[in-house]
Amino acid sequence: MPLDKGKPPFTLPKLPYAEDALAPVVSAKTISFHYGKHHKAYVDKLNELIEGTPYAALTIEEIVKKSAKDEKAKAVFNNAAQAWNHDFYWHSMAPKGGAPAGKIKKALEDGFGSVEDFNKAFKAAAVGQFGSGWAWLVAKGGKLAIETTSNADTPIAHGGKPLLVADVWEHAYYLDYQNRRPDHVQAWLDKLANWSFAEQNLG
Repeated sequence: MPLDKGKPPFTLPKLPYAEDALAPVVSAKTISFHYGKHHKAYVDKLNELIEGTPYAALTIEEIVKKSAKDEKAKAVFNNAAQAWNHDFYWHSMAPKGGAPAGKIKKALEDGFGSVEDFNKAFKAAAVGQFGSGWAWLVAKGGKLAIETTSNADTPIAHGGKPLLVADVWEHAYYLDYQNRRPDHVQAWLDKLANWSFAEQNLG
């Protein structure tokens, strides 16, 4: 991902598709606000917070991992993690996503019994995440697992290996689905989940 490849000052990475490419599941209006306002604000605030500090010499992933252990750097962590999480999230979707195949499909079947069983478990986790947060597919100990994190928290802060993520902060879906998070998550799984990206991360 673009944010992984550079050091500060960070710039908002380009989306891997046009703003209207994920419609109707995620509308161009939602992308415009979510990417152009929310994601940009995290990147800009992070640059402001780390200027002139030791964090300014690190990559964004290094900043996330180091600030997660620093009680005095909560604002740095929140903005760095959210900048990283959002970059990962944009790549977790594709205009013609939704159907896993090949190596990642087998891994899902091995880990959850079937793709359908995975979808049910992932949806339950995403819908059940209280308040703002994220639902992740991660590789853990040679197996796949589903995790949720609250607010800015992210698996990479805890040694995890994320493969795919769904954003369940309300700003990710409220313009299109209002309070119908289950409908959004189901449509996301059916039509947008980028399994090629997940397989690439699986290695």
